[in-house]
Amino acid sequence: MSKRNSQASKTAARERLRQERERQAKRAKAKRQAIVAGSVVAVLAAAGGIGYAVVQANKPTGWDAVKNEKLVKPANSTGTDGTTVVIGKSTAKKTLVMYEDPRCPVCAQFEQTVGPTVKKDLDAGKFKIQYVGATFIDNNIPGVGSKTALSALGAALNVSPEAFLEYKTALYSTKYHPDEQEDKFKSDDYLIKVANTVSALKNNTAFQNALKKGTYDKWALEMGSKFNTDGKKYGFQGTPTLLMDGKIVPGRDGKNPPMSVPEFNTAIQKALNS
Repeated sequence: MSKRNSQASKTAARERLRQERERQAKRAKAKRQAIVAGSVVAVLAAAGGIGYAVVQANKPTGWDAVKNEKLVKPANSTGTDGTTVVIGKSTAKKTLVMYEDPRCPVCAQFEQTVGPTVKKDLDAGKFKIQYVGATFIDNNIPGVGSKTALSALGAALNVSPEAFLEYKTALYSTKYHPDEQEDKFKSDDYLIKVANTVSALKNNTAFQNALKKGTYDKWALEMGSKFNTDGKKYGFQGTPTLLMDGKIVPGRDGKNPPMSVPEFNTAIQKALNS
């Protein structure tokens, strides 16, 4: 081999070595860039995941979330928010407004004692009844039973005014109305059990689906809000409260509701005559 050929071979070898080193350097650079990019993506993904988790954690849940839901008004209700529930003969000249909280033990006592007389007068056309549901006991004694039972009453009202009245009576009955401290009305199953004692609601799939899906949950909140607004307007805070012509209908003491049939008869007659 000539000296020239030997030199050329060495030069070619060095050139191949240089090219190979450049290729290796490019591969190493590309690998580093890929690692850095992957790390950035991982960091961003982690940050995004944390952000998502924070957003989800701060989202309202349960009854707080209901405030943002669409309002569904039950059939047989009127008014902007469907919170005007008036039942009775159209020929009745006056309307007795009744404010009741489903969990209220005094309301249960009133319904068990005076309720049949109220229904008899309603059927006789002495007055119409406007029902306003309250939910304040859920705040005073933590729970959700007032709201859930009121939503169930909305589902019953959607069936018929008669179903609504019968279901309300059943909820306040001695057999089914729980102790104030026991939040039984929070259970859909329990509310359905009570509903099955009402002919129009017994095994009524539409009623049960509305209850389970919370169709009238937002309506229940609006009802509770109406109670608060009316309470401030007319000067009452508790239930039961009876109102006629914008005036509270009290018992003998002039403060508390009439809790006996004689008291109610006297009070309602006075209100009707005024």
